[in-house]
Amino acid sequence: MDARRAAELAARNSYGRLVAYLAAQTRDLAAAEDALGDAFLKALSTWPEQGTPTNPEAWLLVTARRRWIDTARRSQTQEQVFNALTVRDAVVASVSDSVSDSDGATFPDDRLKLLFICAHPAIDGALHTPLMLQTVLGLNAAQIASAFLVAPTTMGQRLVRAKAKIRDAGIAFELPMAEDLPERLDAVLAAIYAAYTQGWETVDGADPRDRGFAEEALWLARLCVQLMPQAAEARGLLALMLYCEARRDARRNAQGGYVPLDQQDTRRWSQAMIAAAEHELAQAASLSQLGRFQLEAAIQSIHAQRLRGAAIDWDALVLLYEGLIQLSPTLGALVSQAAAIAETKGPEQGLALLNTLPAEAIANYQPYWALKAHLLQRLNQAAAKEAYQRAIGLSEDAAIRDFLLARSQD
Repeated sequence: MDARRAAELAARNSYGRLVAYLAAQTRDLAAAEDALGDAFLKALSTWPEQGTPTNPEAWLLVTARRRWIDTARRSQTQEQVFNALTVRDAVVASVSDSVSDSDGATFPDDRLKLLFICAHPAIDGALHTPLMLQTVLGLNAAQIASAFLVAPTTMGQRLVRAKAKIRDAGIAFELPMAEDLPERLDAVLAAIYAAYTQGWETVDGADPRDRGFAEEALWLARLCVQLMPQAAEARGLLALMLYCEARRDARRNAQGGYVPLDQQDTRRWSQAMIAAAEHELAQAASLSQLGRFQLEAAIQSIHAQRLRGAAIDWDALVLLYEGLIQLSPTLGALVSQAAAIAETKGPEQGLALLNTLPAEAIANYQPYWALKAHLLQRLNQAAAKEAYQRAIGLSEDAAIRDFLLARSQD
């Protein structure tokens, strides 16, 4: 493996763990990210000549720590640096030593801790999820800005201010008290799900880093359930992602073409993952704390019944979407509700619901135009062609573009 590829792989697989560990020591997110960024740059310049280290994570962590110490010394904060490095609990200190001295090092997983820190009430609630996505999960400002429909420069400025707030307010880099966890949980779960969708939405699988987002999100969701086993929404989110992940391989045919959910070969679904999802959803239901992710998981459970030979219960889906919209009236839920209504009451009813959505909200929302094109086509209306063109133009994934193009010509 060449040095650049090794560094890119380390950045994708290790960024969240490394920045979380460094931030826990420095108490300064921006400083931790700067030090780690310098370590990656040094890797690109030295690994081609000296060879890729056996343990790239350990090399990057040690290099980043040295970079941070040098910067702190130049800033005349040497005393603060050494206090931060030495006044540590025994577990963290021993792990730190093993990282410095051994290629067989393991890293403390501080990512979940950092997620809850980023959800601190002193930080603007609107920035909780973006801050987590960048700091812990490694998405860049452009990716986050796209998800939140703002300019990358605007999102970048907001994130810089949020990190400065953490530093200047002296927000503690430790998990909040147990009684404070529930008020921060929703923001943490939202960030984990946003990271998962980043890895889920790319159908063609051209970039393995996208798969990494999904795997890391699943791991963090499991950590949340371990931390808060009585939190129904944590289990609901884990169930939702397991249902989706169970179908990953069925989303493409043998030629790499996109296959919509209702046409997927259920033999390619993971029965083990679906069983695990059913278990988590049942456990969540037993806690009597209904929430958004449980409803979304229940919707996926309806689709999963095809694995047992059952037909899709569209009436049940309409009811579940109604409940979901009451709790979380997102654009995606509204469009999906229209699709379910079209199946139960006809394309006219589904189209009528789509036409009630605000023009500014749906202007660049690809799922809206894809569904509208499909319903117009079912009604043999000429406007279907223009809707398909809009949907195709808004599709970033080549597999979905090809699928829509083929459907538009039916």
